[in-house]
Amino acid sequence: MSILLLASVTSAIACALLTRAVLNLAISRRLLDVPNERSSHQIPTPRGGGLAIVIVVSVALAALVAIGRLETRSGAIVLLAGAAVAAVGWLDDRRDVSALLRILVHAGAVGLALAGTCHLGSLDMPFIPPIPLLEGLLAAFALVWLLNLFNFMDGIDGIAAGEAVFVALGIAVCLRMGSADISAALIFAGVLAGAAGGFLFWNWPPARIFMGDVGSGFLGFSMGALALFAHRSEGLSLWVPTILLAVFVTDATLTLLRRMLRGERWHAAHRSHAYQWLARRLKAHLPVTIAVAAVNLAWLLPLAIMASIFPVQAPILAGIAYLPLIVVTLLVGSGRQE
Repeated sequence: MSILLLASVTSAIACALLTRAVLNLAISRRLLDVPNERSSHQIPTPRGGGLAIVIVVSVALAALVAIGRLETRSGAIVLLAGAAVAAVGWLDDRRDVSALLRILVHAGAVGLALAGTCHLGSLDMPFIPPIPLLEGLLAAFALVWLLNLFNFMDGIDGIAAGEAVFVALGIAVCLRMGSADISAALIFAGVLAGAAGGFLFWNWPPARIFMGDVGSGFLGFSMGALALFAHRSEGLSLWVPTILLAVFVTDATLTLLRRMLRGERWHAAHRSHAYQWLARRLKAHLPVTIAVAAVNLAWLLPLAIMASIFPVQAPILAGIAYLPLIVVTLLVGSGRQE
């Protein structure tokens, strides 16, 4: 068994077992997500299951550092930053944390991640000149947005964990096609996919436990760190993860923009994402989660693979990926006032 397969399978099994333990703990401590008028579920459900993902991925990263597969400085910085994101998410799951505190912690974590995973001025960002300060500001903004993206989109059963499995595996496929070596970035992708998949076993509709902010924020941060690792060490175009994340980016961004234009509190709880409107119309989560997976596999994965093979054409392929999604999500109701 290759180290990649071993890492993925071990992560999946470990996360499934740990999620069960967190589920039991949440039930015993009454850590439940009680439905309200903004909820997409009807019965109280344990939350905080994403803690299992945090533990598994963090242990795997530490192991990569210990065996010399990952640079000590980079690994330590990402571990520290990820722990900070998870900690503020865990607090937010148990009691309300101010938006200002969350943003400050997220910004600090992103700053650490950029320092540990990339060389500013050599990011090869789309349409951006290689000016370190400009690249740093835009990369920080993109990572903070990605970090919150999974939080915003974690509103129905299975959708966020399923997206994490897809994006991590998509990056792994593109990395494997470009090199025969089993790199640290490839193993990291396999671990992320495995951990998210192990959690998805318990979160698949109807969910027995929710991920919570501890997991959604950490997953968004980890996706950004993975993209930077893959770009720095393997030269993977940043357009590849941009295309793979298109469903989440499109729905969350359009919803946020429309809410801001109406003068609403963009960070307040709501149910105006396209996937939430669709789940209410269909009166079920499962068809929406499956539909997102189908779009990812049938539409976005082939385009992402093409972008990794033909990086010069990647901006055009990204436009092809996003344009129909923008139209469809607006038609479904992304950002429409409730």
